Amino acid sequence: MDRLIYTALSGMNASMERQRVIASNMANAQTVGFRAELLDQRPVTIEGDSLEVRALQRAEVRGAVMAAGEMTRTGHDLDLYIQGEAMMAVQASDGTEAYTRRGDLSISPTGALVNGEGLPVIGDAGPITVPLGMKTTISPDGVVSTTDPAAADAPPVEVGRIKLAGWQGSPIAKGLDGLFRVEGGGVLPADAEATVITGALEQSNVKPTEVLVEMIDAQRLFDMRSKLIATARDCDQAGAQLMRLS
Repeated sequence: MDRLIYTALSGMNASMERQRVIASNMANAQTVGFRAELLDQRPVTIEGDSLEVRALQRAEVRGAVMAAGEMTRTGHDLDLYIQGEAMMAVQASDGTEAYTRRGDLSISPTGALVNGEGLPVIGDAGPITVPLGMKTTISPDGVVSTTDPAAADAPPVEVGRIKLAGWQGSPIAKGLDGLFRVEGGGVLPADAEATVITGALEQSNVKPTEVLVEMIDAQRLFDMRSKLIATARDCDQAGAQLMRLS
């Protein structure tokens, strides 16, 4: 049998992976601080003395588009827009330190400062907690302070500083949970120059119109590769018929 069928099958698998990535990006077009995934596709050949007439296809997610999304004013005191390319440190569900651009913060019933996914925000001394019933504000440098509404003249009390980490020069990878982590383990250093804008949020950097066009193109490519399998079957049947005639 002609090896074309294996080539076409690998291409179909790569197309399905591409459609999965596009569907994920499309589903998160309205997710705060989302970074679109990047798919890496490349041909895979076996080096040797024989003539390379077939090349398999390999596709996998290898990164994300790090361009900033559009800033939207919300007027909420705990909403953050991170200026520049820094990311906010949060505690992932497995207890490790991870990084995100999602800045829709709130106070949990236990007093923990969490983002829209319910992940605790990490400060200089671990997850930040604030006393319940206090008014919480965040300064441009990420310092979290509280004041007692019953004592308006009292000075604010600092409870922590949000860790804004710089990732330039460090190998980071995006996980299935949408969070970024240092490849091989470890944590990113804090960026002392990073600042935030309160009362604003960064929207997803996915452009719905572009993603829709990519989805249509990926579906057409999948159909073309599926037709190659039918072509390989026809060629195999024709070859078998010639053998019977001889």
